[in-house]
Amino acid sequence: MAQYQPDDNEYAADDYEMADYSEDLEDEYPNGGRGDADSESDDDYEAITRPTDTSAAEARRGKDIQGIPWDRLNFTREKYRETRLEQYKNYENLPQIHDELNKVCKRTRKGGNFYEFYYNTRAVKPTIVHFQLRNLVWATSKHDVYLLSDYSVKHWSTISRKETEILNVAGAIVPSEVYPGNLEHGLQRVQISTMAVKDNLLVAGGFQGELICKFLDRSDVSYCSMLTYDENGITNAVEIYHSSSGANHFMTSSNDRGVRVFDTERFSLIGHFSFRWPVNHTSISPDKKLVLVVGDGAEGLLSDCQTGRTVATLEGHSDYSFASAWHPDGRIFATGNQDSTCRLWDVRNTKTSLEVLKGHLGAIRSIRFSSDGQFMAMAEPADFVHIYDTKDNYNKRQEIDFFGEIAGISVSPDAESIFIGVADRTYGSLLVYSRQHEYFYLDSLI
Repeated sequence: MAQYQPDDNEYAADDYEMADYSEDLEDEYPNGGRGDADSESDDDYEAITRPTDTSAAEARRGKDIQGIPWDRLNFTREKYRETRLEQYKNYENLPQIHDELNKVCKRTRKGGNFYEFYYNTRAVKPTIVHFQLRNLVWATSKHDVYLLSDYSVKHWSTISRKETEILNVAGAIVPSEVYPGNLEHGLQRVQISTMAVKDNLLVAGGFQGELICKFLDRSDVSYCSMLTYDENGITNAVEIYHSSSGANHFMTSSNDRGVRVFDTERFSLIGHFSFRWPVNHTSISPDKKLVLVVGDGAEGLLSDCQTGRTVATLEGHSDYSFASAWHPDGRIFATGNQDSTCRLWDVRNTKTSLEVLKGHLGAIRSIRFSSDGQFMAMAEPADFVHIYDTKDNYNKRQEIDFFGEIAGISVSPDAESIFIGVADRTYGSLLVYSRQHEYFYLDSLI
């Protein structure tokens, strides 16, 4: 991934926040609405910028799902969308020939309504550290979601509508338990670049190669160490999974070209594989035999989960990849790339991809399959999440349209909810969508 050093409180996504909106407010309400004592601008400015949640009922009555007061601005939602599509610049490491790419992309039907808007809360503020890494939202149930907010990992409950801090890394992080490799004096002020939450365990990776592990039912951090001391050792991705033996493991992907495997009982390093380029993301196949590896190369790799040996090379993308996922059937898998496409592959024939799906704005930075295999969600860097019906051969899609950089997406384990973290200084929020069901009833015959 690209070399990038973030400032403590500055995110690359700032360049693509609602700039037109902010400029419009500044023109209409100079000094942030702080006018004369007799002026009403203070109240007007506060009314427009004050964080408010949006429920499904309010959205049905016409309220914007993000609470953006379009009727009080000097431009419409449609005009702002048009401007975003024209001006948003997709980050590319390798030059692209977009006309040629468009020719191979699948034509899909828009209009699916698989998940319905449930609510949006601005009580939580998701953030990102590196503009290419967007795996910072994780659902452990349809009621529980974890996300990064500056130097803190927060838990949000859809039932209580309350936020709870799970991990704070702004100061010293000192482990409370004794494990081999644990840093006795801990770590200081970690910028979390990626994370994963599953099976009562939070694993967070840092911008300088840090690793932090915390069980959700314990108050203190259990383990912290350095994955690498490489000067470019950022942790790009983490996956928590059950091994073929049933033991809990997690895998880290790093910019030092390394993939590391740990057990969760003693946090012992049980595997370390090196690849020819920085590794941006990995996914373990459902049968635990293969690992899908993508990184700073146009090609992807299928490797043996035990040895790291490459068993297949995936050719078709034209830039670096940052997302990957397996369908629960273990046959189909997907890769997301900065060439603005998601490619679908069949493990039985990897010579060419099955389908090529394209977004609107840019790179496909996150991909998630529902646990029942019915749907695949893919996120662009901002504004759009696309949900495909896998059983309709990905022909029909639902398009979730909003404004803001995407910190991450997550499908709940029961496939009932989709969570979208929106990283924006003004309209940062958590969007929640609930699955639609069709119920058929058999009338009684008398």
